[in-house]
Amino acid sequence: MAGLGWRGLRVSGHFLRDIVYPPSCSACAMPVAESGGLCATCWQAMRFIERPYCEVLGLPFSYDPGTGMVSAEAIAEPPPFDRLRSVAVHDGPARDLVHRLKYGDRTELAPMMAAWMARAGQEAIVRADVILPVPLHYWRLFSRQYNQSAELARALAKRVEKPFLPGVLIRVKRTQKQVGLTAKGREDNVRNAFRVPDHRRDAVLGRHVLLIDDVYTTGATVKAATRALRKAGAAEVSVLTFAMAVSGPI
Repeated sequence: MAGLGWRGLRVSGHFLRDIVYPPSCSACAMPVAESGGLCATCWQAMRFIERPYCEVLGLPFSYDPGTGMVSAEAIAEPPPFDRLRSVAVHDGPARDLVHRLKYGDRTELAPMMAAWMARAGQEAIVRADVILPVPLHYWRLFSRQYNQSAELARALAKRVEKPFLPGVLIRVKRTQKQVGLTAKGREDNVRNAFRVPDHRRDAVLGRHVLLIDDVYTTGATVKAATRALRKAGAAEVSVLTFAMAVSGPI
């Protein structure tokens, strides 16, 4: 081994790892040639969100209505954040990746998912001064041991070389899990759930904040978090998620 050098040692280490843990698709676990990606079937099943989409909510349009168009949803109920972008529709492989990261202790998926988020949120990332994750309440964090949104935010910040500031936005209310709640129930559940501590306000005052979460469903969580950031003086808030729950193109 002495004559291999660092490159040889790294290659040998990867070879041994692949023997012990054969490369598999990150979404379905089927065997693949290299780890850290998707199999051909899952790749084809990913419903990536590409233009044309609503400039505010990022909802995909079924046709191209022209540059800068905004969806009826954004007009009827303007969100408190400035823009939302997501990588893919929350079904199939995208949903599997989110579940593996969130519930399966698969934090090693975060860099791969963050790479896609960097592409989907490019315009917001360029504007961003700081990157913040949607926080968990400390009791939830204690039981889960990690925050999936923070893992994505950390990996993204490292990739795009922007400041990652966990702890600036905190969750002060121990909320129920959002799964299974109605849209109004979700909104009530997270109302006044977030706050920027007084001694951390300088981190967001007058700045463009990029808020990271794993999934956008009704938007109740990121809307409540955005209101707390606005109250603390954030000039702009963009939201970037890996997945978005949509029924179909609008």
